[in-house]
Amino acid sequence: MSISLRLTKLRNLKGEEVTIAIENGVFSSGENSEAKVEDCSGLTIIPGLVDLHTHLREPGFEDAETILTGSKAAAAGGFTAVSAMPNTNPIADTAGVVEQIYRLGKAHEICDVYPIGAITVGSQGEQLAELRAMNSSAAETRIFSDDGNCLSSAILMRRALEYVKSFDGIIAQHAQDPELTVDSQVNEGAISSRLGLKGWPAVAEEAIIARDVLLADHVKSRLHICHVSTAGSVEIIRWAKARGIQVTAEVTPHHLLLTEELVENYNPVFKVNPPLRTQRDVEALRAGLVDGTIDVIATDHAPHPVERKECEWANAAFGMLGLESALSVSFKAMVDSKLISFAELINKMSSRPAEIAGYSDHGSIEIGKPANFALVNLERSWVSKPRMSKSNNDPYHGMNLPLVVQSTFLRGRKVYNNNE
Repeated sequence: MSISLRLTKLRNLKGEEVTIAIENGVFSSGENSEAKVEDCSGLTIIPGLVDLHTHLREPGFEDAETILTGSKAAAAGGFTAVSAMPNTNPIADTAGVVEQIYRLGKAHEICDVYPIGAITVGSQGEQLAELRAMNSSAAETRIFSDDGNCLSSAILMRRALEYVKSFDGIIAQHAQDPELTVDSQVNEGAISSRLGLKGWPAVAEEAIIARDVLLADHVKSRLHICHVSTAGSVEIIRWAKARGIQVTAEVTPHHLLLTEELVENYNPVFKVNPPLRTQRDVEALRAGLVDGTIDVIATDHAPHPVERKECEWANAAFGMLGLESALSVSFKAMVDSKLISFAELINKMSSRPAEIAGYSDHGSIEIGKPANFALVNLERSWVSKPRMSKSNNDPYHGMNLPLVVQSTFLRGRKVYNNNE
């Protein structure tokens, strides 16, 4: 269906008033007298957000989320592209499974879903999965991760980096030394001792990152570090980038705003992997995002059914919702605190992740490009609660958050409207 649309009285990221024309799903410079005109007074246009770390749970765990509900949550948060982690059932370690996920996303046509493939068979860390086959599939998978499981074998990590180098692929590491985190529950420190919960030392993350940046340097291949959470990790990545190592990194909104003090009431909604850290870590992560050591903000959206979170702490699942609140939480942490501008924030949540992943249809507002964008109201606020996700494990529930996503468009078609 042909879409002709003119959005008037919009503001761009420079604060200038603009009119945006859309023809046949792409940004246009023409003026179609028959185009539908929408007055967008008070709204700012941003390129659709791009998430490099999402858990959509389908296939296998549809009681927590599906590709449909996850896509709706993404659109409600201003996202037009998400990268779906492979810890499904079956694990996304074959061309067949990644194609299934990719085609379901296409069928729903709410948000572009790009499957991330598992590095190893069953994400068990013992044998490389079908990396080339997944890349050659319809999904054209370029990012591979055993997220949820650290690839702790140095030789397998080296082989994976060597293998994906041939097609400019990326290995995304969940940095967590398994031997240092057996039964770990919260950040290691005074609070873990006081609560009687097994501590999760920062060095468990930092040691893996240090090893892997050296391996990436040796192989001359691309490495991406998932959900960086400690000050020490920031320093290692900063050192690696100074040496010219091909490493990129992400931080989650919750690690930019929340701290370990929240776990003192034993509320499992705050149980997450990696754990909430100290205020010092939060400040280091923010500084790393400002200076480019950390490239992007990624949600690590991790939905769980009620019974997996509303239980005693030790038995609760790790993970928090993130897609619907990510932009607002990140704005609160980084823009309200005057550390970066709104335009810089959007770069780290849209343009830069699209560039890293090679999602060429996303991350920009340019004539001739697919019209993937969102309209936001910077003057309004909202009270956080899950609206589209199938799960309710929202760590910001009841919190007043800045900035409202008014609507989201995928290839010129409105896929989310806050008024509905």
